[in-house]
Amino acid sequence: MAHQANPHADDTAGPFLSIAPDVKLGKGVKLSKFINLYGCQIGDGSKIGAFVEIQKNARVGCNCKISSHTFICEGVTIEDGVFIGHGVVFINDTYPRATNPDGSLQTEHDWKVESTRVKTAASVGSGSTILANVTIGEHAMVGAGSVVTRDVPAYAVVAGNPAKLLRMLQPEEVEAK
Repeated sequence: MAHQANPHADDTAGPFLSIAPDVKLGKGVKLSKFINLYGCQIGDGSKIGAFVEIQKNARVGCNCKISSHTFICEGVTIEDGVFIGHGVVFINDTYPRATNPDGSLQTEHDWKVESTRVKTAASVGSGSTILANVTIGEHAMVGAGSVVTRDVPAYAVVAGNPAKLLRMLQPEEVEAK
């Protein structure tokens, strides 16, 4: 993946992009207006929809589609060929708190980022919430509006709150699509 610092020299979206200079964009990345990217990495050929935020130390692979109104926080890795629907939220802290025991406001030094991984060619439906410390397997499908609280196996179809296994896809089903 070739990276370019400050990638929008020919910025056609004008003032409607907030892209920090430390963002690494691959070749052919398509960016919609009203996005906020900082300290992240986005692979070749990926498309980022409007009103998306991708935080530092998050990675989006090649040829991914990240739909509008999605939040990808620090600690999230999205591998190649992944579809993320509209309004998907990733979480990176199992026990979030605003303050320390002494009442002082917490900073990034007061907690540990927990990781989440979405593996190659998986799909996450619109309106889903993906909790911390979860892996979504290759070619898995998460139904719209689901809350993923534990790992999803490769080729699994899950849905609900909490997301439960509905069925397993056969490899030939995935290849036919």
